[in-house]
Amino acid sequence: MWTALAESRGHRLLRRPGFLAVLGDAHAGLRILLRRPDPTPDDRAELAALVRGRTGPVVVEDQYARLDLTELGLTPRTLPVLIRRPAPAPDPALPVTPVERADQLAVAEDVVVHGFPLAGFQPYRPAQAFPAALLDRPAVRFFLVHRDEAGAVGPGATPAGACLTVRDEGVGLYWMTSLPAHRSRGVGRALLHGVLARFGDVPMTLTAARAGRPLYDSLGFVPVADATWWG
Repeated sequence: MWTALAESRGHRLLRRPGFLAVLGDAHAGLRILLRRPDPTPDDRAELAALVRGRTGPVVVEDQYARLDLTELGLTPRTLPVLIRRPAPAPDPALPVTPVERADQLAVAEDVVVHGFPLAGFQPYRPAQAFPAALLDRPAVRFFLVHRDEAGAVGPGATPAGACLTVRDEGVGLYWMTSLPAHRSRGVGRALLHGVLARFGDVPMTLTAARAGRPLYDSLGFVPVADATWWG
């Protein structure tokens, strides 16, 4: 996912044996993903230099929960990594629309920027978080849910929720969110049901925030690790 975003946004991408780093702009910041639990001293030194040299937002994702980065001025938080094995999924109660055009992608981007939210990309500017070039990557897919208070559903209604998926050996689910005005209305559940129906033949993984755990637990996601996110 981070490779696709870096290349689509035109950001520098560093591949090292111990980590992957995306050197974004002032909005995206620096993102580092650990690739092994025991990075070499050289990798550790370069990682530290990258963190110290950045002035924008920084996130270091340690999926092994092994590093201590407090000396770099970062604060940890623990997030569970969940996996769902292939299994049938309920039909979504609201229509879930795969994003196929640039105008649809702009809508999904707006929902994620304000619903998740992505503070670094506010105020919202189209194609800054999710450039249209992402539509050319077969492994990357966005999905939308629409609804409104009058009961209308589908693409003619108000955009209410969105998410991003990336297919590799399995499917990674990212930035699944609904806008505040549509929360507790079944939007997130419908969105997840629609995604699971599309990718039910392969395992799906995600990193869960506390608010999303009841929904994920109810659909058969189980924890496999606790990742440490430093920021």
